[in-house]
Amino acid sequence: MKVILNDDVKHLGEMGDVKNVANGYARNYLFPRMLAVPYTDETVAYFEGKKAEIEARKEQKRQDSKSLKEKLEALSIELSVPAGSNGKLFGAVSNQTLAGWFASNGFDTIERKKIDIPGLTIKNVGNYTFKVHLYEGAIAEVKLSVKAQSDAKSEAPKAKESKDVKLEKSETPKSEESKAE
Repeated sequence: MKVILNDDVKHLGEMGDVKNVANGYARNYLFPRMLAVPYTDETVAYFEGKKAEIEARKEQKRQDSKSLKEKLEALSIELSVPAGSNGKLFGAVSNQTLAGWFASNGFDTIERKKIDIPGLTIKNVGNYTFKVHLYEGAIAEVKLSVKAQSDAKSEAPKAKESKDVKLEKSETPKSEESKAE
């Protein structure tokens, strides 16, 4: 079924795009949510009248994407992650980690799926470059420096000590119970 999109639809297209979709998808999802209208002479004429508005909206997205690309390429991210003495991370830095960093630092428009890390994850300390896909194929390359967290060594022994203490406390009542019997 041929439809014209009323709004931007993720993984399908933008406002004013003419798309050919499955009948059920149009009837059950797009039409009830007012995301699309059937492709008819009336709707084509309506969208021809709104063409200038749609183009202005797309141009605004291009400008926003361009300014975001400049900001991201000027950015150098530094993450401190727990790591071993050999430089291997306890865990990994993934696109989810970076999306969380972007969200906490005011870059809310960058989604996890738009972040492309070479090798999918970073598992060692060092300097890296990853890509962020923006509007209409624009790609920003961002510098990332992964450093070992200094507290990682001091936290590990504390955790072991607290486990030993818990074991000693739990063993004491068992030994008292066996004496009582």
